[in-house]
Amino acid sequence: MKKLLSNLTFQVLVAIALGIIVGLNFKGFGPTAEIISKMFISLITMLIAPIIFFTIVLGIAGMSDMKKVGRVGGKALLYFEVVTTFALVIGVTVANIIGPGKDFVNHTAVDTSKLATYQKAAEEMHWGDFFTHIIPANAFDAFAKGDILQILFFAILFGFGLSRMGETGQSVIQLFDKLSKVFFNIMRIVMKVAPIGAFGGMAFTISKYGIKTLQPLALLMGSVYLTMFLFIFVVLNIICYLFKFSLWQYLKHVKEEILIVLGTSSSESALPGMMDKLEKFGCSKSVVGLVIPTGYSFNLDGTTIYLSMSVIFLAQVFHIPLSIYQELTIIGILMITSKGAAGVTGSGFIVLTSTLAAIKVIPVEGVAILLGVDRFMSEARAITNVIGNGVATIVIAKSENEFKPPGPLKGNSQ
Repeated sequence: MKKLLSNLTFQVLVAIALGIIVGLNFKGFGPTAEIISKMFISLITMLIAPIIFFTIVLGIAGMSDMKKVGRVGGKALLYFEVVTTFALVIGVTVANIIGPGKDFVNHTAVDTSKLATYQKAAEEMHWGDFFTHIIPANAFDAFAKGDILQILFFAILFGFGLSRMGETGQSVIQLFDKLSKVFFNIMRIVMKVAPIGAFGGMAFTISKYGIKTLQPLALLMGSVYLTMFLFIFVVLNIICYLFKFSLWQYLKHVKEEILIVLGTSSSESALPGMMDKLEKFGCSKSVVGLVIPTGYSFNLDGTTIYLSMSVIFLAQVFHIPLSIYQELTIIGILMITSKGAAGVTGSGFIVLTSTLAAIKVIPVEGVAILLGVDRFMSEARAITNVIGNGVATIVIAKSENEFKPPGPLKGNSQ
């Protein structure tokens, strides 16, 4: 019993259950719960920038062949594009089959007051700006803001520069290696309060939005969750089988991170833990350092499923028939816009709004219909994103012969 009580997975599960109970019965606790959740996420996010930086720098500096770095990055981007395209197609297909918006009523009474913020952000979104944003004007500012893409870019350049120093750069590598271990040790300390963060996140969500919010859009929510379940256990499972490792073994290995994402609705809360766990699972530090941070911007499988289904849902709500050509156009636009808003707070709504504005077929104000239940679907999006990025890392590691599972895992590959 003592062993069970000290298990992090058990603690997080209990915390989530308590959060639901408290959120339902003590509405006034909501603001406090929000503060608790934000404080925990802040504890995690303060570690993301240095952990990504040191992991990438050490990984690149440790590679004798710089062509390998480019090859790993190229493979990762190709994998991301193929898999996210599958996610988009699956989302559109399931939404068409189930038709969650066909019987939706009272769409004229939606609250559009909150939509102005997302419309403004969508108008400001430009694909060219995304590329120019990757390069930080000030490296220290990138760290201060926690901009993952900019940190990733700077870390790659720093790693290349350090690798060219040869023996004279060893002292820097040794220092960075020690600093990296310090930050991972801090992360392990922070993870001890993960149940408190998960409790706060769940209590806030339930107290603010309530279970009744789900009822009018229950079919859409069910469709989204079903699609993500199919994506994980069919598409990703096939990928795992092809690359000869067990999806179940992998999910078991990262279960704490999945539960933390469930409680906090934030995929970033699992980023440091996922990097640590994937190294322990057998992936090399260099591959983990390159693939995971890049995946957080380019491999948002859960987000792409949600976006594709939301567009079809809104078309059904407003009784707008879409041709095959129009649906293919939507998929093409989402392939770009889903990556263009990477790392932006509220990016789901920003991308959805910009996509509707681009296709000029579905009323943009329809996005307001989804505002009430978005928080309840964010858990599914974040969990799918995290699981998908982990699978991508293992696939790239195996393709580069950079995967060496520890003893207990060797007998579990398919």
